[in-house]
Amino acid sequence: MQREEWGPIVSASHLSVGAMPSMSELEFALTVTGNAFQRWTVRCMAAAGYPGLTHLDVLLLHATNHRGREKTQADLCTMFNIEDTHLATYSIKKLAGMGLVRTGRRGKEKTVWVTEAGACACERYRELREGLLISSIKTLGLDEEALSRLAALMRVVSGQYDQAARGAVSL
Repeated sequence: MQREEWGPIVSASHLSVGAMPSMSELEFALTVTGNAFQRWTVRCMAAAGYPGLTHLDVLLLHATNHRGREKTQADLCTMFNIEDTHLATYSIKKLAGMGLVRTGRRGKEKTVWVTEAGACACERYRELREGLLISSIKTLGLDEEALSRLAALMRVVSGQYDQAARGAVSL
C-alpha cells in the first residue's frame, strides 16, 4: 500500500484537514516521541540505581548538574517551559530528600545545586545512555548537523505553540 492511499500518519484525521496537514503529522510524532523519551529517562535512571523518579525529576536533576553551577528554581522552570511551578518545587524537594541536590536561597529566590551523589547519578545515567541508546542510534547513520537543525526547528515551533496558547487564553 502506498502512503498516498492511506494519508499522513496522524492521531486525529479531522485535525489534518486544512491549510497545513503536515502539522498533524508533526504533532503525532511529537506525542509518541515525547512519551517514548519520558519512558526512557525514567527507566534509564532506574537502571542507574534511582528507581521511583519521574521524568521531570530526571530532567531537573540533569539540568541542576549542567555546568556544575547553582541554578534558581525560576531558571529551571524557564529552561523547560514549566508553567506549573509547584511541580518543579515537588521534584526538587524529592531530589533533595534523596540527597541528589541541595537547596538554598539567594534573596527571595530558591536555589538548587547538585550534590556529589547527584553528579554520580548523572554520570551513571550518561554511561547507560551511551551504551544503550547512543550506540544504537549511531548505527542509523544519521546526519548530526541535520539533527541539530531539527532540534532548533522544534524549539522555534515550541514558541509558535506558546504564542497560539496566549491567543487561545484571550478568546
